[in-house]
Amino acid sequence: MTEEEKTKLKILILDDDKFLLSMYSNKFKNAGFDIETIANTELALEKIRDGFKPDVLLLDIIMPKMSGLELVEKIKEENLLPEATFVMLTNQSEPADIDKAKKLKVHGYIVKATTIPSEVVEEVTKIIEGRKK
Repeated sequence: MTEEEKTKLKILILDDDKFLLSMYSNKFKNAGFDIETIANTELALEKIRDGFKPDVLLLDIIMPKMSGLELVEKIKEENLLPEATFVMLTNQSEPADIDKAKKLKVHGYIVKATTIPSEVVEEVTKIIEGRKK
């Protein structure tokens, strides 16, 4: 993926952990991506309904009020981001969570505890490139 392609992609990172948001945001910015972060799924949904169109969403599952999976479900039900790439970035590795993500047709599932931040950037880049083919 070229630098130009990366700067054209807007990635939304959703996590309620401000430290992780900051760390992942820096890693993706340093890799050349355009990043937006939101720590609240309800605010993210509101912003998307108001016309914000990220190309890629990185979502934690465990979030206050509405989980990352519930957010994906609502976005897909309302057909808000039909072209977006959805990647779960979570510590949830339970088969039930993975199955729900598969049913929602998310494009990637990364477990934070087993993946260092630079590997997350590499993995997300591969997922994006894979969808372009």
